[in-house]
Amino acid sequence: MMKKIIFVCLGNICRSPAAEGVFINILKKKNISKDFLIESAGTGDWHIGDLPDKRMIKAAEKRNIQLPSRARQVQKEDLDKFDLVIVMDDSNLKNVTAMASNDDQLKKIKKFTEFSSLGNYEIVPDPYFGGEEGFDEVLDLVTNCSKGLLDYCLGFDEK
Repeated sequence: MMKKIIFVCLGNICRSPAAEGVFINILKKKNISKDFLIESAGTGDWHIGDLPDKRMIKAAEKRNIQLPSRARQVQKEDLDKFDLVIVMDDSNLKNVTAMASNDDQLKKIKKFTEFSSLGNYEIVPDPYFGGEEGFDEVLDLVTNCSKGLLDYCLGFDEK
């Protein structure tokens, strides 16, 4: 059965498209892409239709990771469509949780850092207003979290 995951950040141009691209890249390397539907979205609406931030695209390309999405806003229907709704920070968590209308939807919402083995991150930091090193830090963190998330999805870890 196909596992459906959506990654959510604020504007859907930095963190969530990076997470989407990294996760898709890992799935392709393991030859299990067909078993997953992966998307990303933002809680805000000001970047709808935009490509990911050029700085994130550049940082991802250095790692041979493509960022295929265009920004869209998370919708209430996403809480039914997706098996997991993975948020990047506490603000995203609050906004997405407020959209939930039942316990089944609430159980699907998780912070991405729950899947990190690094232990020193509560959130995936927003690199938008910082320097280029912030985009590399986000890619490092989402790569680490993606590995934990995949293990969780494959049943190797119970969160």
